[in-house]
Amino acid sequence: MNNFGIAIKEEGCPCGKSHRVILPEVICGRGVISAVSDAVKRLGGKKAFVLADPNTYDAAGRVVCGYLEGGGIPYALHVIAEKRPVPGEKTVGSVMMHFDCSCDTVVAVGSGVINDVAKIVATRAGLKFITVATAPSMDGYASATSSVILDDLKQSLATTCPKIIIGDTDILCRAPHEALISGLGDMIAKYISICEWRISHIVTGEYYCEAVASLVRDSLEKCVSHAGGLISGDPEAAEAVFSGLVTSGLAMNYAGMSRPASGVEHYFSHIWDMRAVSYGDSESTHGIQCAIATLITARMYEDLVKEMPDIRLATENAESFDREKWYEKLHGYLGKNAEPMIALDRRLDRYSPADQKKRFEMIASHFDEIKRIVSEEIPPSAEIERLLDLIGCPKTPHEIGIDESKQGLVFAATKDIRDKYILSTLLWDMGLLDRYADRIEKYI
Repeated sequence: MNNFGIAIKEEGCPCGKSHRVILPEVICGRGVISAVSDAVKRLGGKKAFVLADPNTYDAAGRVVCGYLEGGGIPYALHVIAEKRPVPGEKTVGSVMMHFDCSCDTVVAVGSGVINDVAKIVATRAGLKFITVATAPSMDGYASATSSVILDDLKQSLATTCPKIIIGDTDILCRAPHEALISGLGDMIAKYISICEWRISHIVTGEYYCEAVASLVRDSLEKCVSHAGGLISGDPEAAEAVFSGLVTSGLAMNYAGMSRPASGVEHYFSHIWDMRAVSYGDSESTHGIQCAIATLITARMYEDLVKEMPDIRLATENAESFDREKWYEKLHGYLGKNAEPMIALDRRLDRYSPADQKKRFEMIASHFDEIKRIVSEEIPPSAEIERLLDLIGCPKTPHEIGIDESKQGLVFAATKDIRDKYILSTLLWDMGLLDRYADRIEKYI
């Protein structure tokens, strides 16, 4: 069992929050997939519901079923038909319809979508569950949330966390190249998420915990330092990156929200996903999309620190903002998927001039501190670009089949995904959002 270096106080943290999290057992190393039947037994399981997709079944699902059978654990197997299932109501509903109610333990064999769907099934059925990882491709293994498209909007649902996570490095290091760079891409995004968490703490007073942020930074450093070895198939590097991803997921549990792990770069990805659902546009894996968006965002922040807050510009922008005209643009790009975003905006009333004025005052009075945070948290974009080159990751939306001509609109739309203070909302408060959106080609 590996308890990946968690050293956060449950009580007495300076952030004022009680960090009470039930840590999953993490079994990581070469050949540890053989522990799956014993893992089910230790949880008191009598029959397992094994969930996989065609790819993850070939990678590890068949082996898992063999070990369950050899260990005397009966199981029901459901392999989702799609090789790249969409994390939405259709997939979740189909899995629930195929769920064998005689099962008392869920065993997820896979990474992103499989893990997210299994969490929902286990939560709704009130069951314990185990994740057998097939790729170090995302940071959600240990998080207590599932990222899904619900009511046409990408959302994080509160779900249960796996009791046991099995990461067999012989399997992890053989994951497809796309999956490997996806996991690293999801981690590179933490440069932005921690920066924006700190900025939001200043501007909006949002809760912030330095202990959790440090946990994420350490995980990020571990992943980046082993990036080359992971891509070359080194099992030790696979273990290091996997442990970093798991720890990052645990950080979200400690914070009680996704803020430590996602910022505006994730919202680029969410908008691209929503557009793909509406119009069938091309899309890539979540982590690769986040990596591309992280590079774009880092370039924007390099320009932001050269700006000076201008009260006249900010006030004129807030007072002249035409919501209905903006809603029409959202509808034009996202179709019906824009409706949940618009409904959220109407409910929160985020863009009232009075609220903007309060936030701008905080920005103006703390702008030197904001610039310092950017320099502390986000490395030069050239360094990020070199890292993406090292791992063979695409660097532009065009490389993954996304129309670059609309990316200014995509960036502006990131502010409307959820109630989270990010770069696009900061720029809107400063009266600069349209300027940055109009020159998006500079950052792509």
